[in-house]
Parts: sequence; C-alpha cells; structure tokens
Amino acid sequence: MLVYLTKNPQAFDPETVTLLSDALDKAWENVQASGARFEGNAEDARNALAKHIVDLALLGERNSQRLIDGALARFKL
Repeated sequence: MLVYLTKNPQAFDPETVTLLSDALDKAWENVQASGARFEGNAEDARNALAKHIVDLALLGERNSQRLIDGALARFKL
C-alpha cells in the first residue's frame, strides 16, 4: 500500500507509513504530557503535528526520534 499526498506526487512505502504513524503517536503523547490545552481543537492540533512529521519525511528524514523532536520543535513545544 502506498500513501499518496495530494499536494506532492511522492508516495511512502508501508514501512515508512508505519514509521510516520508511530512517530506521530509518540509526538502526540509528548504534547498531551505537556499539559497543552486546545479548547476543542485537539484534532486540528494533531493534524498540524502530523503535517510537520510528513514535511520532515518529505525532506528525507527517517529517524523516528528526529521526526518526533523536529515536529515538536516546529509545533513550538
């Protein structure tokens, strides 16, 4: 299964999709642990975090911890 991005004709292989999904879950756990409040916009916040992770992956990053740290830094946490 390949995941195609609408704005970018690149695709991720299943292994990379799993890596990105796991990185998002771990990054989101960090966001929740930080005590951040989103006033009903948690889904939008998680989507923004996911976008940061995908953006890093599109630049070639495949290290899970760097994906997490980079996304959190861009997310301002």
